[in-house]
Amino acid sequence: TLAEEPGSVLVDIRPAAQRAAEGEIPEAVVVERNVLEWRFDPTSDARLPIATGDDLQVIVICSEGYTSSLAADALRQLGLWRATDVIGGYHAWAAAGLPTRGGA
Repeated sequence: TLAEEPGSVLVDIRPAAQRAAEGEIPEAVVVERNVLEWRFDPTSDARLPIATGDDLQVIVICSEGYTSSLAADALRQLGLWRATDVIGGYHAWAAAGLPTRGGA
């Protein structure tokens, strides 16, 4: 899966209530949108341990693909040149039969 590719991470930016209602992606790292830049900026004291450089491929996913496009652009502006998102978001992911769990 995407999360198993070396040098890449799938990041779910949906709020907790939305993940609970829609379901989750088992291997995704959950980082809500309001702290995304802090967690992936390699120069930030609040960065995640995996955020070690600009070549990390961060694949952002939201509910429908709109917020994730803006979030990926914000990460690219920080210098994470490989940041991208999932077109259609979680809804497209689930519709394609990719791994999910939970949901209402």
